Amino acid sequence: MGQPAVITWRALLLVFAAIDLPGEFRHTLSAAEVAAGVDSFRRFPALATELSGGEVGVAYDVAHVDRPLFTLTPMGEDMRWPSPTDVRPELDRLAPVGAVDSLFVLWPQRDLATGAEVRTGGWGLAIRATEWSNGATYATVANASEAIWSHPVVGEVWLHEWLHGVCDHFARRGFEMPPNDADGGGRAGYESTADEGWTPFYRDLMTGRVPHEGRLVGIPPAAWRTGSILG
Repeated sequence: MGQPAVITWRALLLVFAAIDLPGEFRHTLSAAEVAAGVDSFRRFPALATELSGGEVGVAYDVAHVDRPLFTLTPMGEDMRWPSPTDVRPELDRLAPVGAVDSLFVLWPQRDLATGAEVRTGGWGLAIRATEWSNGATYATVANASEAIWSHPVVGEVWLHEWLHGVCDHFARRGFEMPPNDADGGGRAGYESTADEGWTPFYRDLMTGRVPHEGRLVGIPPAAWRTGSILG
């Protein structure tokens, strides 16, 4: 057996199967669509441990929310997203301050059968840990087809969005990150492949080995060992 991860990162996934924006968009995900998204999320912790060289373990819970999303937050250019404001009841009840390091939301952004959708800023969106999200990093991922969830690496989208908040956390502790952190693979000379996606870049990012101006940057083992947001 391998060595246990040095730190534990606590996470919660809120699953919204339905959305009801009066007069605009109403949709409920099928059980299969929900299962595909949740299965992808469940693959993310092992991916995080592997790519960090065993430095971090992600302990998570999944909460299925029994109400639709009734509101979304504008983000400019006629786009909206489910911000912490829109999930405030669940956030305060299930993830109060000090409960988790990271909060994730799976939400029904598109009707895959008809193509009807809510315009948003991307498949996944993320912000750093702030009071708005009760001190946890916050990321949302929209529904997708089973084919999209499964390629190229299952769980990669959750890892990617999570890394935005994680990189910010360790940057604030004095560890240098590459420009654009988790979005910086192309700029740093990496390429996404059909078999591995961006995981070669994430591996170097999560072990502090991304080349930048003659030095190696990212999250080295010493950073992980300073602890998660909750310590």
